[in-house]
Order: sequence, then structure tokens, then C-alpha cells
Amino acid sequence: MDAFLSVLPITVIVILICIIFVPMPAGTFLLFLGGAALLIIGMGFFSLGVDMAMIPMGEGIGVQMTRTSKLFLIIIVGFAMGVMITVAEPSLMVLAHQISAIPYWYIIFTVAVGVGFYLVMAILKTIFKIRFASLLILSYIICFILAFFNTRLFIPVGFEAGSVVTGPIAVPFVLAIGLGLASIRSDKGSVEDSFGLVALVLVGPVISMLTLGIFFNPEEIEMGLMAITEVDTSMDVAGAFGSILPQQLREVSLAMGGILGCFFILQLISRRYNRHQLLRIIIGFIYTLIGLVVFLTGVNVGFIPVGQLLGSELASSSFSWVLIPIGGLIGYFIVAAEPAVHVLNKQVEEISGGAITVKMMFNGLAIGMGIAVALVMTRILFGIHLLWILVPGYVLALILSFFVPKIFTAIAFDSGAVCTGPMSATFLLPLAMGVADGTDRDLMLYAIGTVSIVAMTPPIIIQIMGMMVQMKMKAAAVVEAIPQEAIDYSGVTILREER
Repeated sequence: MDAFLSVLPITVIVILICIIFVPMPAGTFLLFLGGAALLIIGMGFFSLGVDMAMIPMGEGIGVQMTRTSKLFLIIIVGFAMGVMITVAEPSLMVLAHQISAIPYWYIIFTVAVGVGFYLVMAILKTIFKIRFASLLILSYIICFILAFFNTRLFIPVGFEAGSVVTGPIAVPFVLAIGLGLASIRSDKGSVEDSFGLVALVLVGPVISMLTLGIFFNPEEIEMGLMAITEVDTSMDVAGAFGSILPQQLREVSLAMGGILGCFFILQLISRRYNRHQLLRIIIGFIYTLIGLVVFLTGVNVGFIPVGQLLGSELASSSFSWVLIPIGGLIGYFIVAAEPAVHVLNKQVEEISGGAITVKMMFNGLAIGMGIAVALVMTRILFGIHLLWILVPGYVLALILSFFVPKIFTAIAFDSGAVCTGPMSATFLLPLAMGVADGTDRDLMLYAIGTVSIVAMTPPIIIQIMGMMVQMKMKAAAVVEAIPQEAIDYSGVTILREER
């Protein structure tokens, strides 16, 4: 039911757009509806599998890392896990296949090294209590310095590769490692330190990709639109999904096999889990595998072509301006369809003891995503360079970190990372590609960079929300501090300030 309610709004919006603005061929429309159905099934299995397997696995690794006194072992395990979860990330696979000028494995391994290195940094931050904001500010300064040494075409690639890596596999696992690391600490800062790992994992591959761009600098980087599968009958629709299913199963199984292998090695060394827990984790791992395969099959066949078609048709029409409000509306509702968002929101509510509710987080992320997609549409329509949006955006987000509680800063930047999952890479990015194609703009220069803008806006919105919560708490504290006398008026008690 949660998965159905998450996918329903974006499905209704696309259907209304097709009825009002962009008439869609019946076959393509059926592909979209089939994709929506698979998204619901896949997200349901995935969420169940994360609760049963990925979170316990991550927490166990985090606890075992903290218990060992050998720093080199923590570094090796942390780096290896960072590489494994990166290779398993489906959104990165999608992006790497689309950028033909750079060899596929160059992108995968460069991003994996960045994630591994920064996962180690995030773990050491928690162990040695390094201030999250300071590490984040230094990292983004390095990012923007490296950006100025890259060509205009490679900058979007660098930021995009970092943004897509924090998807449905990486986020639950890294969040759980953070909880595991913080769980055995009883000091005041343990709650704050349980968040922020995902945000650091996002910035690592941006640095590694921009470093690659300095040494590996192709003169041209090209990408094209994906061809829409031609279908005439319901059997053709089923065949379109069935043809890609084995490929998705093979890629996801190969990628997740590394994570499962590392887990079994950990279990042989630590004997942390009993037989019942192991069985539950294995079943949960199977659920996660099924969920991701079904989810990605639905997204790749049903959502990518529709996104490109909608973007291209609307951008080339006489009412292309409507893309800005429609983009904001799509962004507002699509956040609920990101699998990793649900994982983060639940953990935030649990860790904060209900002070930061799931509803508060959803509202903040929805507003941030709406603003992000509206910005993306504005950028493409008016030809704005990516850095003219990212630099002031991240400067504002980092300035806000000095005025909000530390836990809100960590949660805010983690929020930006979790919004850049498979829905962003496989619907918003194709939508932007279609808009760029419809306006005759370079796809690499103006479509790539969409996901990095999506990662930028939630940190600003969530931190502003944190400032509002802080002001309310201070106001409540002032009211409680005022001496009061109780006066009873016909059974109604009135508190009046004493003079």
C-alpha cells in the first residue's frame, strides 16, 4: 500500500499531461502503465528486503568496525565496502552506459574509488568525532577548485556521477553503518554522528571524477536519446518487459553478490548472527534482489522513454514555459517514489525520538525536489551554466550549517543524497534530455547535471526547516520560563503571567 500511494501521484500527473498537452501512442501509454505497476511491486519487495537484510547487515559491519582497535583493518574494510556498494548501484550503471566517450569501466572504477575513500573518511569522522560541517565545507571547496580545471562539458559529468551513486543500495547500507557506529557510543554527539555518512559518500566520487577529467579529457562527449520500443499489442508490451528482465537480473545479481560475499566473510570472522538471524537476512536479501530487478525493469522500459517523449514534445511546443510549473509539480510528488527516501525518513524519526517526523521530512524533501526540477527546466530553457546554480546553492547550504543544530545539517545533506536515486536517474534525467533535445541544446551540457541540482536543494530546505524548529523550541522555552498563576473560569483553567 505504501508503494502504491508513492507511485500513484506521479502516474496521475503523467497521464494528465498526456491527455492535455502531449497525446501519446497507445502502445507507449501501455508501456508506461506497465512500468508503473512494476514500480509498485518492486518498491514493495525492496522496502521489505531493506528492513530484513540491508539494515541489519550494515549495522553489524558498523558495530564490528568500532569494536576493533586495528585502524588499518577499519580502513581496508570500509574502502572495500564502499567499492562493492558502488559497483552494485543501478543508477550509476544507467549513467555510465549513456556516456559513450568515456569507457564504461573508467567511470565505474573512478566513482567506486571516490566512494570507498570517502566512506573511510565518514567512518573515521564518527570514530574520532570530527565535525561534519568542517569536513563537508573542505570537500566542496576541493570540488569547485577542481571544476575550474575541467572543460565545460566534463563538469556536469563529474557532478552527475557523484550524485547518482547514492541510490537504493548505497543509502540503506551506509545509513545502517552509521547507526551501527553510533550505537555503541553513549556520548552526547552519538546521535548527530549517526547521520552525514551518505552526504560524504556523495561528494567523494565528484572529486574523483573531476580529477579524472583533468587527466582524461575527451574533446567531445556525446549522448543520444533512447529509442522508444514499438508495441502494437498487449503481448508486445509483455515482451518488451520480458526482454530486459534477464539483463537486469544478471547485472543486479552480479553487483549485489559482492556485498553478500563480504557479509559472509564478516559472519565467519565475528559469528555475530545466529542461525535464525542469518536465515532472515538471506530471505531479506532475496526480497531486495527481486525488488530491485522488478523496479529497474519497470523504470527502464516504461519510464525512460515516456520521460524523453514528454520533455521533447513540451519543449518544442508553443507553450514550453509550462515545463517550469510542471517540473515543480513532478519534483514535488516524485520524491515519494524514491525507495531510499523511505529508509532515511523512518530512521530519522526513530533516531530523533519522534521530534523529526516522517511527515516533516517528506514535506521538506518534496518542496526541495519541486524547486530542483523547476530549476532544471529553467536552466535548460534559458541556457544557464550548471555552476551558476550549484556554486551559490551549495554556498547557501554551507552557510546555513552554522545556524542550525548539527543533527539537522547532517540529516539535510543526507536528504539531498537520498533524493538522487533511480527515479531521478531514470525519469528526471530522461525528461531533461527530452527538453534539451526539443530546444536544440547540447544534451551533455544542459541535460547532464539534473541529478546534481536535485541533490543540492533538499539540504537548503531541510536546514531552513531546522531553523524553524529551533525557533519554535526557543519560543516554547521562553513561555515555560515565565512565572504563571492558574485562574479557574468555570472549569476552564487560564494561565496568566504573574506581575
